[in-house]
Amino acid sequence: MARQYFGTDGVRGRVGQFPITPEFALRLGFAAGETLVAHAHSTGQMGLAKDGERPAVLIGKDTRISGYMLEAALESGFAAAGVDVMLCGPMPTPAVAYLTRALRLAAGVVISASHNPYDDNGIKFFSAGGYKLPDAVEEEIEARLAQPMGCMNSAQLGKARRVDDAAGRYIEFCKSTFPNELDLRGLKLVVDCAHGAAYHVAPKVFHELGAEVVAVGATPDGININAGVGATAPKHLQAQVLQHNADLGIALDGDADRLLMVDASGRLYDGDELLYVVARRQQAGKGLTGLVGTLMSNLGFEQAIDRLGIGFVRAKVGDRYVLELMQEKGWQLGGENSGHIICLDRHTTGDGIVAALQVLAALRERDETLAQACADLTMFPQKLINVRMAAGFDWRADASIRAAAEQAERTLGDAGRVLLRPSGTEPLLRVMVEGRDGALVLAQAESIAAAVRAVAGQT
Repeated sequence: MARQYFGTDGVRGRVGQFPITPEFALRLGFAAGETLVAHAHSTGQMGLAKDGERPAVLIGKDTRISGYMLEAALESGFAAAGVDVMLCGPMPTPAVAYLTRALRLAAGVVISASHNPYDDNGIKFFSAGGYKLPDAVEEEIEARLAQPMGCMNSAQLGKARRVDDAAGRYIEFCKSTFPNELDLRGLKLVVDCAHGAAYHVAPKVFHELGAEVVAVGATPDGININAGVGATAPKHLQAQVLQHNADLGIALDGDADRLLMVDASGRLYDGDELLYVVARRQQAGKGLTGLVGTLMSNLGFEQAIDRLGIGFVRAKVGDRYVLELMQEKGWQLGGENSGHIICLDRHTTGDGIVAALQVLAALRERDETLAQACADLTMFPQKLINVRMAAGFDWRADASIRAAAEQAERTLGDAGRVLLRPSGTEPLLRVMVEGRDGALVLAQAESIAAAVRAVAGQT
């Protein structure tokens, strides 16, 4: 069935506009709760509840002011369906995935719009195993949303309580993914938390492993999440690294599931480059059969991975699709150039803090800088332009857009590629052009973007 509410990363939109409203969140909590009750006595991904016990879910959120409203509505919906709720407050998305698994809960729920501005928000689910909820279960929740909302009798209503040690549990988990024989002593790190969910955990992880930590983007006020800081605004981190004379900078996004890094010279390293560093370490240590990238992964990165003797395949853009292909292939490493890095030997989902620790482990083991670790990696110039579209615009059917893209492909030849794809979370068409010649890449990207703007109905 076609999904009406769930996109590539849960339900997402502008706060106050359907479906990101308290009324819908209430209904969503109830529908998800009924689904959990239906699965509670099975042995599937949704977890078990013993006879006489209610299934329980964990709800976490980032620092957006709208999180309070949506959290309360979801809690009420779950309770009405007879599901207990555990609240952990602001916590990274991967922390909710970990805690759901560690606490043996039926599911985890994250209230976050990740890297989007504060006036967006979203709701996404994790299974009992800590993985993104399977499509089939999301479809079952959607089917239940079409039915009238009810309420269990008083004796069967769910309860709610706080998980007071959630942050400490997650900090210890993150530290456990770093080699016991290594530490971060002697390193000065700037950690940019994007005024988001990791503001109270990320600096502690790196500090407790021995680093001197300068925390920035760590004073959330409900509306400053991702505002000029974090992985979506890395220039702030670059300036802070230089200002503090730091060895490295670490940038997370609002829900801390993506990572960018900056070296002592202020140079920025994207997800492809960091994934290469991790892949190089794993290949040298225990062998790495293959790695999953996406349609956006750089051609230079693909070629460098091939030189390491590692298999490489591309998934659709979105960490959900990267993970699905990793599981299909039986591979342990994958990610996106945006900074989502999934290390299945360490966690069930992309985790910015855990990924940073894997990069740092690679550097410490070889006593290298990021520049030295990436010396054999030559990235192709790549230009991405986001063009806003009118709702419902069918860009695939437009002859002028197709003609512009085909012309760019002919111009680039075998030394480049063109990719047009809609955003999964915003009304945007992403125009990406890549090739060996940076000036040519820029010109072709702008030409295609102009063709889109001319017919897409937005400026």
